[in-house]
Amino acid sequence: MTVAPKREAYDVVVIGAGPAGLAAAATSAEAGLSTLLLDENIGPGGQVFRAISSTPVTERNQLGADYWVGADLVQALRASGAEVIHRATVWSLDRNLEIAVSIGGASAFVKAKRVILATGALERPFPIPGWTLPGVMTAGAAQTMLKSSALVPDGRTVLAGQGPLLWLLAAQILRLGGRIDRILDTTERGNYFAALPHAFAFLTSPYFAKGLSMMREVKAKVQVVSGVTELSAAGDGQLASVSYVAGRKRETIPADLLLLHQGVVPNVNLAMAAGVEHRWDDLQLCWSPVLDASGNSSVAGIAIAGDGAGIGGANAAVVRGRIAARAAVDALAPAAAAKLTAMATLRADLAKAERGRVFLDTLFRPAPQFRIPSGDTIVCRCEEVTAKDVLDSVAIGATGPNQLKAYRRTGMGPCQGRLCGLTVTELMAQARGKSPQEIGYYRLRAPVKPITLAELAAVPKTEADVKAVVRG
Repeated sequence: MTVAPKREAYDVVVIGAGPAGLAAAATSAEAGLSTLLLDENIGPGGQVFRAISSTPVTERNQLGADYWVGADLVQALRASGAEVIHRATVWSLDRNLEIAVSIGGASAFVKAKRVILATGALERPFPIPGWTLPGVMTAGAAQTMLKSSALVPDGRTVLAGQGPLLWLLAAQILRLGGRIDRILDTTERGNYFAALPHAFAFLTSPYFAKGLSMMREVKAKVQVVSGVTELSAAGDGQLASVSYVAGRKRETIPADLLLLHQGVVPNVNLAMAAGVEHRWDDLQLCWSPVLDASGNSSVAGIAIAGDGAGIGGANAAVVRGRIAARAAVDALAPAAAAKLTAMATLRADLAKAERGRVFLDTLFRPAPQFRIPSGDTIVCRCEEVTAKDVLDSVAIGATGPNQLKAYRRTGMGPCQGRLCGLTVTELMAQARGKSPQEIGYYRLRAPVKPITLAELAAVPKTEADVKAVVRG
């Protein structure tokens, strides 16, 4: 059943129903503001709390206590009176805070006084030889199937990469009776020393005990190879083996499934298309929006919360969502703000939630060889452009990602740069001896998600619109 927005204009429109979006929508609706939450998934939760209302995994310890926090957020949202529409694809947001959304094959426009973007994170590209083979997936994709359908690997499975999600996924697969043959840890040895100055904050954070316990649980059941410096996948039309180098050891092992992960990065497409200023974050190695302490962006009326504002994890995302909503309430209905948690308390909560983050970002900063490919390794999956193709284009005059579009069509496929954007920026920066900030990113514009001509044709039109395109 298609559900259209009940009104043409709202006080607050929240885009994305992950941790930040759930918290933001509930907070603004509780304060009495007309609130619309738009999300493209079938149900609430985003990636962290995916399928929280429908997962077939009912034993709480299998997914972990952190996952079930999402149920409380969904309950608070439902009690708040916010209007929620799922399977809604937002494909445009402009500086006038007009939002184009596709629901059930038809598009509609809604206006907002305040927009809170809670579009979350994407997995960082992991461009190794063979990463486009059937049988090679991201850890996030595997976790989606696990949460929504209780599906776990039963063939020869290798997990490769680094970061908290890799260990969480491994623990969840094992708890559900899935198979993992080996974990190839690509964390750089030098990162341990670089992270040391930030160790105290991490040791006194909630991350430490949970992470240590999870890694012990996994290591008791699976062979873990640390210090992996080279990685590739091979097979004839289907993954057959994984090769790696760790220290002086070089090994090739048979595999039916390879799950790759080297952290997550902000999903910036909608924010960039709306004209929000971004800058290169050299610690997290990604583009992050330029925001004030309340999450407000360079475009008046647009705030960004959660991992789309910079990677901070689920707990921080919830607090950032509440801070952005509180700022919207302060601006639109100051009298109603009295019933909400004080901003000073929220900022203290955020500092607590982010404690230990710098340690994690430093420790799990991915190695250059796993971010910047060479030779025939595919960079742009949609257009099948290799690293060599990109370097050849630089050699004959391509100066940045937007010029590269004309040479190679990179970033012009269905993913609109989500799977190649960071790789292209870093590859071109390295080739030209410049910083990623100087090289820049794809120029993004609406529609930021693929939509059909039928959806565009279904957009409501005024008489003036029709006259504007009818030739006399």
